[in-house]
Amino acid sequence: MFRIFVISLLLALLSSQAWAEKADRDKPIEIEADTVTSNDAKKTSIYSGNVVLTQGTLRIKGDKLVVREDTAGFQHGTSYGNPTSFRQKREGKDEYIEGSGQRIEYDGRMDKVQLFTKAWVKRGNDIVHGDYIMYDANAEYSEVIGGGPKSATPATPGGRVKAIIQPKNQPGSK
Repeated sequence: MFRIFVISLLLALLSSQAWAEKADRDKPIEIEADTVTSNDAKKTSIYSGNVVLTQGTLRIKGDKLVVREDTAGFQHGTSYGNPTSFRQKREGKDEYIEGSGQRIEYDGRMDKVQLFTKAWVKRGNDIVHGDYIMYDANAEYSEVIGGGPKSATPATPGGRVKAIIQPKNQPGSK
């Protein structure tokens, strides 16, 4: 159940050139939490308290992780935290994709991931900040929205979207 969520969550966050470590897909999923509640009838599992999900180089941390399977068999997952975060090594690169928000949602049916509230995603030295970050893997479409002054962070004092993109020919870039 979690394999599809984990793989899709990271793949959806990445552009077509930044695929996650392929070997991670074949690694066992390990989840640590203070408590777990599983309801087979509703096809849901709730992990609470210092949740750490690890699969190969992928690591997701949060306060709570809710995973459910819909009637068509698609996986949906929501990680909550203050913040919740992920990190995974890029395929063939000595760098990581990482990101954070107060909530990360993955819709397996639509193959879409959303990061909410004080969100950021970093790949190599490139980073984008916003109050909302969405990536639709099917449409290869992304959207980043600022939340104005109410969503200000140290990185975005005005609460606006902020992206830092390094030149492609930067010395030492990979």
